[in-house]
Amino acid sequence: MSRILVTGASGFVGRALVDELAAAGQSVRAAMRKPADVFARSVEVVAVSDLTRPVEWRALLKDVDTVVHLAGIAHAGPGIAEDAYDRVNRLATAELANAARAAGIRRLVFVSSIRAQSGPASPRILRETDPAQPIDAYGRSKLAAEEAVRASGVPFTILRPVLVYGPGVKGNLERLLHLAQSPWPLPFGLCRNRRSLLARRNLISAIQLALETPALAGGTYNVADPTPVTLAELVRALRAGMGRGPGLLPVPPVVLALALRALGRGEEWSRLGGELVADVSSLCAAGWKPAVDTSAGLADLARDFVSKAAA
Repeated sequence: MSRILVTGASGFVGRALVDELAAAGQSVRAAMRKPADVFARSVEVVAVSDLTRPVEWRALLKDVDTVVHLAGIAHAGPGIAEDAYDRVNRLATAELANAARAAGIRRLVFVSSIRAQSGPASPRILRETDPAQPIDAYGRSKLAAEEAVRASGVPFTILRPVLVYGPGVKGNLERLLHLAQSPWPLPFGLCRNRRSLLARRNLISAIQLALETPALAGGTYNVADPTPVTLAELVRALRAGMGRGPGLLPVPPVVLALALRALGRGEEWSRLGGELVADVSSLCAAGWKPAVDTSAGLADLARDFVSKAAA
């Protein structure tokens, strides 16, 4: 039986991916900085050092056929130096890719980010064939990591997911869940900006497709739920999952943008109030069939959030 190495196995996506692969009967080696007994007994859990230091990839790749590389600094954020992004996201990925080529790995699936192609907002629909224009250290490190994978000579598939949601999500979506749970009306009724989101289950199905489909070798693919949503629709879906009405006030987005920028939170507004739509027609043409509808997935997320808050 072939064995799959999953790096970043303790993360938001990695843990769910390992569970899914193990449930499907795959032989999985889960690489984690702090090994813990969180997976099925069939999963081999191995320790890996912090990616700020060199990793002994050769040992981790022993008896492995395919690799899913998720480990890295997962988000852009204040206070993280550019050289930290470069070391963890670019250099560690390059070292893994070179080691994978030397080990004869059949496929490396590198989970990059849409931020390798764009900033947090874009006035145009993002297609893989467009020139990559990252605007920050995080995006530049992800693009450089992609280039290192391509240059290594290992058989690869690169996936560029948009913002991923699911139970346990952190960051802006977690803050939005808290806002949606509040008793107050929210000022997003006129926010018609479209944003692509990605259910974690849909990302996992894309990773599985990349592992199994020879035609995806050598390609770079955007990954997003097929239908983007507006910020107003997002809040409606969350509150519907909480069993509530939308409770949205018709405040002009320009007023919200000015207010948040005055509070020093302009970057948050770019992530939520800006437009960002990823074209996923290439991945769908290759056979990807995402099972989770965005509105239903967001409602499920909200129900899970409420149930855990009440526990």
